[in-house]
Amino acid sequence: MYTFCLNPSYCKGCGICIEVCPKGAIKSCGRIDAKGHELPEEQDMTRCTGCKLCEIVCPDFAIAIASEESSEEVPNEEK
Repeated sequence: MYTFCLNPSYCKGCGICIEVCPKGAIKSCGRIDAKGHELPEEQDMTRCTGCKLCEIVCPDFAIAIASEESSEEVPNEEK
């Protein structure tokens, strides 16, 4: 299984990650950050295939998809 890691300080809430996910694993959470951006969150990561399209297309480099087998952690990120 994979984990959706978002750095909210980089995210501008464009929603490209939500649109590009072929499995619908990401959704808009309705949470607004201090800058007024609506942030994405995982909807159902059991659907995630680890294609990393969301990570690739993110214009702000705010997303990382981590495998649960991976032992490395990315600092300053929310799961």
